[in-house]
Amino acid sequence: MLNWLKRLVMLVIALGLLITAVCYGVLTLSLPMLDGTGRSDAIEHDVEIGRDVQGQAVITAKTRQDAAYGLGYAHGQDRFFQMDLLRRNAAGELSELFGEAAVNLDKRMRFHQLRKRSELILRSLPVDDQTVLAAYARGANEGRAQTGYSSFEYLLTGAPIKAWQPEDSLLVIFAMYLDLQEGTFQRDRTLIELDTQFGSEMREFLTQPSRYQAALDGSKLALSNQPVPTLKSQTLTALHHIETPLDIGSNNWAVTGALTKTGAAMLSDDMHLSLNVPSIWYRAQLNYLQDGEAVQVTGVSLPGAPAIVVGTNDAIAWGFTNGYLDTADWIELDTETKTQIIKEEIALPKGQVSFFPLEMSEFGPVETFNGKRYALSWVGHQLYAVNLNLLKLETAQSAQQAIELAPSIGIPVQNLMVVDRAGNAGWTNMGAVPKRTEPSNIAVQERDYTPTWLQNETDRPYVLNPQSNRLWTGNSRVVGLSDNLRFGDGGYALGARAMQIRDRLFESKQFAEDDFNALQHDNEARFLTPWHELLMSTLQSSPNGVDTYQDDLRFLQNWQRCACADSVGYTLVEAYRGKVLDVAFASIESALRQQGSSLKPIKRNLEPAMWKLIEAQPKSWLGQYESWDALLLDSYVQAKADLTAKHGVSMAGWSWGEVNALHVQHPFSRQIPLLSKLLDMPKMPAFGDTFMPAVQMPHFGASQRFIAQPGHLDNATMTMAGGQSGHPLSPYYRAGFEEYATGGTLPLLPGELEHRLTIQTTQQ
Repeated sequence: MLNWLKRLVMLVIALGLLITAVCYGVLTLSLPMLDGTGRSDAIEHDVEIGRDVQGQAVITAKTRQDAAYGLGYAHGQDRFFQMDLLRRNAAGELSELFGEAAVNLDKRMRFHQLRKRSELILRSLPVDDQTVLAAYARGANEGRAQTGYSSFEYLLTGAPIKAWQPEDSLLVIFAMYLDLQEGTFQRDRTLIELDTQFGSEMREFLTQPSRYQAALDGSKLALSNQPVPTLKSQTLTALHHIETPLDIGSNNWAVTGALTKTGAAMLSDDMHLSLNVPSIWYRAQLNYLQDGEAVQVTGVSLPGAPAIVVGTNDAIAWGFTNGYLDTADWIELDTETKTQIIKEEIALPKGQVSFFPLEMSEFGPVETFNGKRYALSWVGHQLYAVNLNLLKLETAQSAQQAIELAPSIGIPVQNLMVVDRAGNAGWTNMGAVPKRTEPSNIAVQERDYTPTWLQNETDRPYVLNPQSNRLWTGNSRVVGLSDNLRFGDGGYALGARAMQIRDRLFESKQFAEDDFNALQHDNEARFLTPWHELLMSTLQSSPNGVDTYQDDLRFLQNWQRCACADSVGYTLVEAYRGKVLDVAFASIESALRQQGSSLKPIKRNLEPAMWKLIEAQPKSWLGQYESWDALLLDSYVQAKADLTAKHGVSMAGWSWGEVNALHVQHPFSRQIPLLSKLLDMPKMPAFGDTFMPAVQMPHFGASQRFIAQPGHLDNATMTMAGGQSGHPLSPYYRAGFEEYATGGTLPLLPGELEHRLTIQTTQQ
């Protein structure tokens, strides 16, 4: 019997080793070829694709068209499945990969009909741009096909691989529109429903201006003197957590050459997005000729698109933060307004099909909520939303020239920060902006709709070489008061982060790259300091407070005033603030949820209203509580209960580094945890939070960190939240992540090439 058991155990072990070896062998077959020679008729001249120790792709070509082919080839080798997800997500075609589970998401995306719009835009582009997209598509398909074996993602899903088409690159840009601007029209919908259920007085109270303002011209929106509105008795079905929207992020700032030793201006840029494996960005350097002149542009690209999104050509360097101008309006349709129904077809695996009706109007697609029909007019539905004019930045020679290009570039509207080697630094709004002059956060009546929606606004504010020699943005209002009325509020950040960046910049008179890196990692808790004081006061003044909350107060006294990894006090303050918001606005959140809505899209706006409530202590807002002291204390009790449920009974284990640990995961491992060790980045202690320059949550934060002085790129840095390759057996899968997670830096410029792949032309 014992021998039989031993043999069975050995057999199981042997089978396990065999399965592991087979899986490893299959995965190895799909690794891309990084050295050698290939051939293609899609290029006019030979193209070289090199890779350095980090896996950064270095493309060397004679023309921009051939460079696009080379970049597409590298993307196709390293990131094709990621590209496939981006185009399918934007087009509403994920169900073909993932079946019925993705149908509702596809319906939400089909509402915008972005594949049809991409096909239409493609036909309207200049011939040169169509040629670049076609070359990129050929490169992507040939790069993917070169491996000769399907990647593990397609093996797991069993889905067919579809060739990349030129219009798919436009869909990838639309995918960024959805990431960056979907919150704008969701916010407007929440405000419409608030207005209907609670009245305009309540809506204005919840969205009143904050004291956290950092516009570049120093202008201030007047703070509200509005009294706290009475909250009518509401039925509280349950206490819901008001989720934090993950569409806010990104910092950039710059100083002119007057504040650097070199005399060149210097830029910092870190774009905050959801963090996944593989990283959203892909490091690349393009080398090609333009009108006989050598062009070299280095930075990050977006797999699926043929451009360097953020980077430098050594004459200028540029970076973005999301602009949050108001780019959407809901048009309330009259009852007699005629619409048409379009039958949308969603493909499922094995040839199955799902259908759903989409209602369309002359103003845009129609959705019914709040008991009425509304059409969405959104910049993403316009022909000027997407183009390839971003490529023109690659050859711009000055900050002024880049600013002049900005209005014509078809991307989601961004805060462009640009510097040049002559010492100039500038800011402007880059990207598509509708020309309408009266944006609205609530419903627009049909009679007030303006056809100027069909035009891109080219008259943009800008700042070049300010007297202070400093520029900054952090997703809050950047424009002056008159431009704020003209462009509207599409969901600005609160402003605490931008204020902290601005104030840090005025603490020094000279800057180098190390100073900018330190500011990128600034996690001082200036925003939460008033909440820390409130919590200390609440506990100390509670019945038997010093005795009951002795350990709590000790941790709070030593909170370090930062989102530091070993701070338990920071965890307590952050959790307390969140629970106070949940409790204070519970009846409003409950009422909205009954209508399928939430305060989530305007959660960042609730801060000034919350403090007005704490100061005024209105009885109509107390709900079940006898006093505001009781509400504030019970909020802390509930916050502790949540922390206990998630992280155990020992408060010593509630350090911010553990509670907010950085955990960058692959989408597949979230569904199949057994794959986590193979696919995920290592879990790392937290180093930041939301209302500070060092933005970091478990799955959200700086997707890259970029610092550069044109003309002095040997000191420039680019650090990403993940490696270059999407293949888990590639040496570049996790390359660079440790430096990112520990506050280090990596050189922007590629190092010595470890691999060289030459694609030879077969054209005669």
